[in-house]
Amino acid sequence: MQNISTADSPRRRTPWWFHLAGQLLLPWVRIRRDPAEPTTLLKAGVPVCYVIERDGFSDALILDRACREAGLPGPLQPLAGTRRRRSVFALMRRDGWLFGRKRHRAPNGPLGQLVHSLEGMPDRDIQIVPVSIYVGRAPNRDSGWFSVLFSENWVMVGRFRRLLALLLNGRDTVVHFSAPVSLREVLAESGELPPPRFARKLARVLRTHFHRIRAAVIGPDLSHRRTVVDDVLRAEPVRAAIAATAAKEKISEAKAWRRAQKMMLEIAADYSHPVVRSVSLLLSNFWNKLYDGIAMHHFDKARAAAPGYEVVYVPSHRSHTDYLLLSYQLHMSGVVPPHIAAGINLNLPVIGPILRRGGAFFMRRTFKGNALYSVIFNEYMAQLIDRGVPMEYFIEGGRSRTGRLLAPRAGMLVMTVRAFLRAPRRPVLFQPVYIGYEKLMEGKSYAGELSGQAKEKESLLGLLKGLKVLRQRYGHVALNFGEPIELTPLLDAASADWRSASGDPDTRPEWLSGVIDQLAEKIQVNVNRAADVNPINLLALSLLATPKHAMAENDLLAQLELTRSLLLELPYSDRITLTPMDPAGIIAYGEQMGWIRRIKHPLGDVLDVEGEQAVLLSYFRNNVLHLVAVAAWVACCFLNNRRMSRASVQRLGRIIYPFLQGELFLAWDEAGFGTHLQATIDFFVRRGLLEATGDGRMLERGPGQEDGAFQLKVIARSLIQAFERYYIAIAALVKHGPHTLSGGELETTCTLTAQRLALLNELSAPEFFDKALFRGFIQKLRERRIVWTDDNGKLDYDSALEDMVRDARVILSREMRHSILKITPGGDRDAATEEPAAEPATPAAPAEAGDDAGAELHQRHVAAEHESHRAHPADAAADAGEETEGTQRDLPL
Repeated sequence: MQNISTADSPRRRTPWWFHLAGQLLLPWVRIRRDPAEPTTLLKAGVPVCYVIERDGFSDALILDRACREAGLPGPLQPLAGTRRRRSVFALMRRDGWLFGRKRHRAPNGPLGQLVHSLEGMPDRDIQIVPVSIYVGRAPNRDSGWFSVLFSENWVMVGRFRRLLALLLNGRDTVVHFSAPVSLREVLAESGELPPPRFARKLARVLRTHFHRIRAAVIGPDLSHRRTVVDDVLRAEPVRAAIAATAAKEKISEAKAWRRAQKMMLEIAADYSHPVVRSVSLLLSNFWNKLYDGIAMHHFDKARAAAPGYEVVYVPSHRSHTDYLLLSYQLHMSGVVPPHIAAGINLNLPVIGPILRRGGAFFMRRTFKGNALYSVIFNEYMAQLIDRGVPMEYFIEGGRSRTGRLLAPRAGMLVMTVRAFLRAPRRPVLFQPVYIGYEKLMEGKSYAGELSGQAKEKESLLGLLKGLKVLRQRYGHVALNFGEPIELTPLLDAASADWRSASGDPDTRPEWLSGVIDQLAEKIQVNVNRAADVNPINLLALSLLATPKHAMAENDLLAQLELTRSLLLELPYSDRITLTPMDPAGIIAYGEQMGWIRRIKHPLGDVLDVEGEQAVLLSYFRNNVLHLVAVAAWVACCFLNNRRMSRASVQRLGRIIYPFLQGELFLAWDEAGFGTHLQATIDFFVRRGLLEATGDGRMLERGPGQEDGAFQLKVIARSLIQAFERYYIAIAALVKHGPHTLSGGELETTCTLTAQRLALLNELSAPEFFDKALFRGFIQKLRERRIVWTDDNGKLDYDSALEDMVRDARVILSREMRHSILKITPGGDRDAATEEPAAEPATPAAPAEAGDDAGAELHQRHVAAEHESHRAHPADAAADAGEETEGTQRDLPL
């Protein structure tokens, strides 16, 4: 360990009574240094002077011991080159024995002495090292609740309370060493500032530093809930809204004010450090009963980016446990838990007050028709941001029932951005977080809701009934922190004079909606860029791609290995995490978790997913569908075609990509997509799934009986339902004709068609007929000006839409297209969507001898396994070497 000593410092013996006190304190205090090796922060040969926030005998003992253990210069030794008998001083001192009163030291005291010691000695410097000492910041699960009451907070306590804190919580002591400040450099930057004024300025800077560190470690000083409530009610916008309400409803302002106060008390959090610490003790046991482990990835990057910012956590929303998991993990990692925006439905008896004291503030589902409530909530948000309180909310608006990220709702983002514009003192940083599960407590209720059951309203009785979930195990949970997003650069790009929009709470500049849309999309993209791929995700991608959700063990092992290799060789982003399990371990884990079943067979075991489990498992496939979207697109091109050109795959990919990007929040622009598409094709060629001919311009897959063709089909079928949904929408619109359907009518038509198609084909993916997905696709058609609304509110479209219908022949089988056209209600415009008669095979890929339709029996698989190789009736013909009509279109493509 590096040992840095004070240059030329005379050694001074520490008083015997100080040594004795240190020995008495030794069994009660366990120190954790942050950073663990603070010697790396210091410059060798330069005298070190420590500054602590609060004066106290115990803090001096702790600091001396921490420095001794770290090999740092002792704080109780004389400071070289000065008259100071100690190398430490405090910004404020504590008076009183019980509660204590803080009194600031005169800034021209120790700091003035340090400044005078450098006068006339330009080569001399002093390193000032701020040191923060926290006793009992995070009691562990073995700590008693009484210990929590004496944990670190914002109150300047007296000596007796400090003694109790040491006895009860001394084993959870954190000593935080900040980077040293060169006194010489600060003096040079201050110019000709007189020493007394310079000392006062430096004292203010140090106090601000300690305040910021304390806020990051134990949370902001919220004083009392009443203070926040009063500040909101005194704000000018709220007072104006109260007066307007009184005038509109012809009631007294006093009555309107009481109504506003009631609303404010309904909303406001009542954050309590002791309650947070108490709940953390309970949650430790709760998580141990539910989960086998909770992992955080890239948290160090998130923590390093946070200082100096108002941090807004924007995680994916998949379970009610999202709230608790993130706050608990942040607290246990030494970061203050955020204030969380929660729906008013969670303000239940008993539970609501606990959540409120844990930082939850409650909001109604809608603000419509209640101008007073809207103004109060906006003002409360502005107060939190102005005070530097970290926040958390879910921009999806609700929990995802399908496993995909939902289209963002901009309400909370708008309030956050407008609050910042009003008082842009502290920059805002949005921190996306991906939360990944291996099993969900709400899984069965999600499946029921998607199949048409009404959502069960939250209640205390329902919560008590739900305690039976504690009997099950839910595997591992991953919290992956994505790349943070700064608000200021987005505003700078939108408007050079955005700062002029600040001050007026009612301002809504024209560029604001564009910034909000860009911010919302970027958050969702960055959440997806931080996905965690667990064993259940990989099993779902493979097994759900077969009609009977079954696969021979050897085939499943090969498919899992292929998917892992794809994700490793072509990483989606540098924040993606992938399970370290090998394919055999993944299968064993899936059996252990109860997701898959092994069927013994003399010719080789078969793994399958039973009935309802397939619906539940689709949730976990959808979590990571975006990671294999490009590979699935390439594979889809060869579902019904043996041969295609690279240019064909890329051209059609460019057409379809904006719709996939909007649905799956993909990370690339068009150029990036093209690059990744080429890399994916090269990967398939290296793996032997495709063969490149003609200088790499033509691509060909093997016949359906080969393993490579089977693996391509499995990858393709993870995405094929998205293209079937797209075809339903455009076919329905073209079939009805222009100026016939409104946007809402088209959504309803598509949903009904998809529901019927799912019944006829026994699809296990409830999101196939999710109305929101059709709405998103239609909206993307509008954005690209392929579809627009006429003066009568009906949809008109460009001729490109009919081209898209015809291009679908390359991807979708003839039988699937005919099924969709038959089911879809419409007028007499079948000519635009009618299918041509059977077309002759392209000479470039002749049928192989002996590879006819009668060769369906795979020589290496039993008949049941062979059936799992087929998704569409047309596959048998394509596998036999027959070219479908899609290949006919290769030449003009």
